[in-house]
Amino acid sequence: MKHHLRRLILSLGLILALCAGITAGAQPNNQAQQFTLSNGMTLIVKPDRRAPTAVHMLWVRVGSMDEVDGTSGVAHVLEHMMFKGTPDLKPGEFSRRVAALGGRENAFTSRDYTGYFQQIPSNRLEDVMKLEADRFARNQWSDDEFMRELEVVKEERRLRTDDSPRAQLYEALNAAVYVASPYRRPVVGWMSDLDAMTPDDARAFYARWYTPANAAVVVAGDVDVEAVRALAQKYYGRIAARAVPPRKPRAEPVQAGLRRIEIKAPAEQAYVALAFKVPQWRLSDASAEDSDALALTVLAAVLDGYSGARLDRALTQGPDRLADSVGAYNGLMGRGPQLFTLDGVPAPGKTAAQLEAALRAEVARVARDGVSEAELQRVKTQWVASEVYKLDSVMSQARELGSYWTQGLPLDAGERLIERLRAVTASQVQAVAARYFGDDQLTVAVLSPQPLDPARRSRPAPAGARH
Repeated sequence: MKHHLRRLILSLGLILALCAGITAGAQPNNQAQQFTLSNGMTLIVKPDRRAPTAVHMLWVRVGSMDEVDGTSGVAHVLEHMMFKGTPDLKPGEFSRRVAALGGRENAFTSRDYTGYFQQIPSNRLEDVMKLEADRFARNQWSDDEFMRELEVVKEERRLRTDDSPRAQLYEALNAAVYVASPYRRPVVGWMSDLDAMTPDDARAFYARWYTPANAAVVVAGDVDVEAVRALAQKYYGRIAARAVPPRKPRAEPVQAGLRRIEIKAPAEQAYVALAFKVPQWRLSDASAEDSDALALTVLAAVLDGYSGARLDRALTQGPDRLADSVGAYNGLMGRGPQLFTLDGVPAPGKTAAQLEAALRAEVARVARDGVSEAELQRVKTQWVASEVYKLDSVMSQARELGSYWTQGLPLDAGERLIERLRAVTASQVQAVAARYFGDDQLTVAVLSPQPLDPARRSRPAPAGARH
């Protein structure tokens, strides 16, 4: 988790980039615009004419959190199967056609959503819209093709989770933190569920969730808004409308006591992660929990938002240092409950218990003594300075817009976020440091290193892996 906060700061810079296109002073032809097609599908278009390229993305508001026990991993498996054909395309032909257009493409699955993208010369946008609309509406594949690709996914799990002690720890940590929330299941799925998965499991998931009203097309780049709107209606708008299945609430019960787990795995160093349940940001100006979520994000930046921040300075410096590395990260937003995580690798001769206590002591110090205005200004200045990255990537613009849509947030969510973060005060940061870091909100995971097997060799990346 060491670099998550720094990535968040960079992403906030990209959020600022989006804001630049949707503020009142922006040129109208550079604004992001949102439409609803005749069948209920959402279209979002963000012109950026600096280069003759475009990014076309399809977002489906479905991820691992929408699975049910016994079929964990099916959202991710289906993502793989979307490349396996339609009545007019053979397996793998989608990717070959995009490459022939001079483009690149891939896909991704998370807890909250599934996304597909192509980056192409802008004059080939219609070609990829036609291809993507076809597979969204008419994806099909044989049972044999499914079983072959399922083996690819299982090998992906072995490589990225089973062979990674830290990934094992976070998988076990999520399963311990969450009781009712579907966030407790891994995105890649439990291996026993993958072993038992059938082609019809994936087909049923596709039929249930891949409906126009549960999807958004996002286009960013050298495009004309009205031309894109006409193409979207032509190719996506003709897909038959179907209702989105109702989603039942799965509220996480209040935790009542510290939870602790230990993971034993071959590793060179110990590792400790502390996960505290915290509120998420929902874009509600009147919500106290929204204000707390923002203050927690600032707290994470004060602790680990720049080189020489509090955790680094206090725990990784000097001859008697406690840690080789430390980090802090606040989840801030998502469709499900969020966590504030502290983590670190103990220095040689130090224990995970010592580092756990030291990490908690640094938060307690903020709760007791507060933070300085200089620290706050440094963090906020970095957010503003990261505007230099704005408009650097049409891919990043499209990803931010799609991510906001999946969470039900408006196009100007980034602008509102920056305004609210700039308004966070030192007293708010001190207050959340005192409010959310007790035992009743905490789950601790410790990696206890076991001897390495010298005969064990790293696995190669699974053939056919999408991401």
